[in-house]
Amino acid sequence: MTVNSRMDAFRARLGGFAFGGDYNPEQWDRAVWDEDIELMRRAGVNLVTLGVFAWASLEPEPGRFTFDWMDEVMDLLHAGGISVDLATPTMAPPVWLTHEHPEVLPVMEDGERFGFGNRLQFDPASPRYREHAARITKALAERYAHHPALAMWHISNEYGQPSYGEASAVAFRGWLQRKYGSLDALNDAWYTRFWSQVYTSWDQINPPEVPRSWSNPTRRLDFKRFVSDALLECFVMERDIVRSYRDDIPVLTNYMRFYKNANYWTWAPEQDAVALDIYPNPGHDDAHVSAALNFDLMRSLRGEPWVLMEQAASSVSQWKVNNVKRPGHMRLGSYQAIAHGADSVLYFQWRASRGGHERFHSAMLPHSGTASRTWKEIEELGGELPRIAEAVGAGSSAEIAVLFDWNAWWGLTETHGLPRNDFDYTQLTTDHYQPLLEAHHAVDMVHFGSDLSPYKVVVVPNAYLVDDRFTDALTRFVEGGGTLVCSFFSGVVDANNHVRQPAYPGAFRGLIGAYIDEYWPARGDETYRVTFPDGTTRTADWWQDSIHPETARVLATYASGDLEGRPAILDNAVGRGRVVYVGTRLEPGALRDTLLEAVTAAGVSPLVAAAPEHLEAARRVGDGAEFLFLLNHSETEPAEVRLAAEGLDLISGAKTGATLEVAPLGVSVVRFENTERVQ
Repeated sequence: MTVNSRMDAFRARLGGFAFGGDYNPEQWDRAVWDEDIELMRRAGVNLVTLGVFAWASLEPEPGRFTFDWMDEVMDLLHAGGISVDLATPTMAPPVWLTHEHPEVLPVMEDGERFGFGNRLQFDPASPRYREHAARITKALAERYAHHPALAMWHISNEYGQPSYGEASAVAFRGWLQRKYGSLDALNDAWYTRFWSQVYTSWDQINPPEVPRSWSNPTRRLDFKRFVSDALLECFVMERDIVRSYRDDIPVLTNYMRFYKNANYWTWAPEQDAVALDIYPNPGHDDAHVSAALNFDLMRSLRGEPWVLMEQAASSVSQWKVNNVKRPGHMRLGSYQAIAHGADSVLYFQWRASRGGHERFHSAMLPHSGTASRTWKEIEELGGELPRIAEAVGAGSSAEIAVLFDWNAWWGLTETHGLPRNDFDYTQLTTDHYQPLLEAHHAVDMVHFGSDLSPYKVVVVPNAYLVDDRFTDALTRFVEGGGTLVCSFFSGVVDANNHVRQPAYPGAFRGLIGAYIDEYWPARGDETYRVTFPDGTTRTADWWQDSIHPETARVLATYASGDLEGRPAILDNAVGRGRVVYVGTRLEPGALRDTLLEAVTAAGVSPLVAAAPEHLEAARRVGDGAEFLFLLNHSETEPAEVRLAAEGLDLISGAKTGATLEVAPLGVSVVRFENTERVQ
């Protein structure tokens, strides 16, 4: 069975957006279960994730399985009309396993081994761990593959824990042998002639440790790649087991926002849908920006609708101060995920836990029960989502792409010895994404291997490390008429973290039409004035490229500082296209203006025009209809939007005219026939 047919069958089964969350009945007395089912039905729950942390309850002793309680829960859920996303519990090994085989516990970068009682307490490279994980997975598949409640398989949970112990050392050596083939090739790639680090035997290679001084940057880079692959092997092993028992059920695992240890571009093709756990901090006023970026990344990983697997109904338990979501924010964030391609609204968790680390983590059903504000908002949202059910499965498209590549991220931030060592890759990406979001543009995320032909504009916030295929793809894209906006310290090193020759910016020299002789990090809080052709002066800080134009036209010049009079921003014609290169960190307003000028000149129109920045717009397109999502992130100010055609607000049921006002923290989902465009 194909991926699309599995997910199509899943959507058809639910008949609308999936709504529910993690259900952990093993933490509660049997008397609570009937109430759970009753309240789930009252809230409109149609899907729960079951068994994520239940390994000890399912296999209390090696090889002895106790499925009676899960049998009853599965039957109760099915009788209540609630489908099950059944998890393999392999992220939480029981104490008998770690006690008898302590080698399954992970070793930290400092050489210390985890003790039992922590989260993510397993070494993904441990053969013993994999053996036991396969056994419990097989037992679950044998018992429940054909249970009528089963709608989806949820493999483990939030993969991401690396280990630096002996099992990982052995696996890392094997990974390196497969990648390089010979020690000569490895020594060349790792540049081991520097500091006399040449290896003469594979057994001499170990995972990197906490740097006692300065360490080999390519070894650290390759270990990041290995960790992602080792974790993926665990997922694939369990996926193949459950699929061998039944092939028509979708199989996935859940990702985490901006998670560094797993390259989700390589993971996404291995599962039937992308799923995300995300917990934006309610204490941050701009949390919705990072959330939108993560949502667009999830949609872009497969180019398809995705699964919002976990979010918080209100507060979490992971920060120093865990603020609640004010009234209306949970609903707004749920619709934001749907607007950016999610076909579900799921939570951690259904009922708040009485004990354990997350005992104060919010839940659909809080400790205060149905009398709580949170429950009332959950119940209202569950009753409202069926009104927009026809948007389930609808796709998305964009004419702007922003680079987000794990190899670029690892290369920039996993090594020292750079002109400055406090780069924040995700913040650089967010800085370039936010102006596009606030200007109401649709955005896809791309990686080094992406097809760039669907886009008019590609934005590269940073590509310090870049491989040859992406350089070639960018060149073809621009020569064919595309617009590239690229920021500082990009194109510098190859995939092995070797500086490209003969001059900076190496791979991008022909694209930007200039070379850079030095990189000038700012001194402390130093700022610079930057002058544009119209005479306006803006501020920059943090970084300067010492740029020498070759074919490029100067768009802006430093008006102060050591590089006064030198170029700050370039505009270079390449073939039928254009490259705008920004050689400094511009103040947000100046970066916004630079980006939007390039986007407008490329012929890209926003989804809505003349709307305030606090209004977010996103579009999904289905068969014969377009769904425009309008989300007002202001708590106090309404937002007026001009529309190009009459539509129907699916939530309110009201027809829309030339303008529409969205209330503070309000949401409108406007349906247009025949994909009429808004303006």
